[in-house]
Amino acid sequence: MTDSRTSSRGWVAAAWGAVGVLAVIAVWELYKLLGPAEGFVIGGAAGEAGSGVMILPRTHDRAMPHVWDMVARLFEPTSGGSTPPLWVTVAAAALVTLGIAAVGWIIGVVVGVVLGVVMQRWRVVEWGLLPWIVVSQIVPLIAFAPVVNAIGNQIDRDAFPWPQWLSVAVIASYLAFFPVAVGMLRGLGAPDALHLDLMRTYAAGYWATLFRLRFPAAVPHLIPALRLAAANAVVGAVVAEVSIGMRGGIGRMLIQLAGQASSDPAAPWGPMFGSIALGLVAAGSVALLGIWFKNYRRGEATA
Repeated sequence: MTDSRTSSRGWVAAAWGAVGVLAVIAVWELYKLLGPAEGFVIGGAAGEAGSGVMILPRTHDRAMPHVWDMVARLFEPTSGGSTPPLWVTVAAAALVTLGIAAVGWIIGVVVGVVLGVVMQRWRVVEWGLLPWIVVSQIVPLIAFAPVVNAIGNQIDRDAFPWPQWLSVAVIASYLAFFPVAVGMLRGLGAPDALHLDLMRTYAAGYWATLFRLRFPAAVPHLIPALRLAAANAVVGAVVAEVSIGMRGGIGRMLIQLAGQASSDPAAPWGPMFGSIALGLVAAGSVALLGIWFKNYRRGEATA
């Protein structure tokens, strides 16, 4: 009975997701139909650069192609001639970025779990460290990425090889560790005082209580945090690829095709769709991981 209810909720969620996608397409096409071709500018004419502030985007075909044109472009050659279809190139670049994001996610999870355990164990560490963890997420990633890449280049020369993709993975982990650390901290503090007292009556030490009580109690908080961390790792990897100019990933491909948007306006949407698919695949993979811990996911928190 429980499995059928879970399956039913999954189908309902998928249906609402499809409705959301259709709603976005409808809003896009409706605005393209009714919106001003040159946008709407306050304080100047729409065609004059720097003469005002544009508050509504342009709707002509070069700035805002139809959705069906974007989809059709996926099946056309990437750059003309005998080049593979755009979707094949996007898929290959997406796999590169997905692998790097996965490494960043693993690093972020390890760091986040360790920080969560340390902060829960010693309250003074939580008081001193948690504000800095929060502040760390305010640093602009596009400015932080070149710094990490420069440090990696110095390590490469002085000690051992540091490939450029590893800099991207470290930057991705920078976004991934935060939700894991916060979720772990909250989850480790979730057990009731009654259960903690019961462990004390069994003369259970800290490590026994951690592994037998606190970790299982943290699962409902940790799984949503892991899903959010996976999506953050993809965002971090894409932004890092753009910032440091790493070739082969979907971030670099997005910049390259965006530079050709005036002559091929539908092309940049291919890697954009690929980036969205990456986030869904990453979060979905963590959701599948959660099946292993289904017995501990009662009252799961939302992400």
